[in-house]
Amino acid sequence: MIFIVVKFTVRPDRSADWLSLVDEFTRATRQEPGNVFFEWSKSVDNPDQFVLVEAFASAEAGGLHVNSDHFRTAMAWMPEVIAGTPEIINTEVPGTGWGEMAELAPREA
Repeated sequence: MIFIVVKFTVRPDRSADWLSLVDEFTRATRQEPGNVFFEWSKSVDNPDQFVLVEAFASAEAGGLHVNSDHFRTAMAWMPEVIAGTPEIINTEVPGTGWGEMAELAPREA
């Protein structure tokens, strides 16, 4: 599985709009064959930073993603909205998705 985390720092005047701006891109990516997950979070430390956690079933699926029309469309408008070059971690990991954390589980009521 290809596991990717990207930090996007958005211009302060566009930060409130970010999730709306990436909505179409997000929905299209989630529909791709081989997409395992594609999830946005907002940083608790920086109000203008959003973190994207995504995974694809294989390198081939990741390649299809970066060559898709919706990816190219997003890459075309994002430079006008971001405040800096996004930071990325992109690696291959074993597995097919989320697993359970062995060190922690809820207590019985």
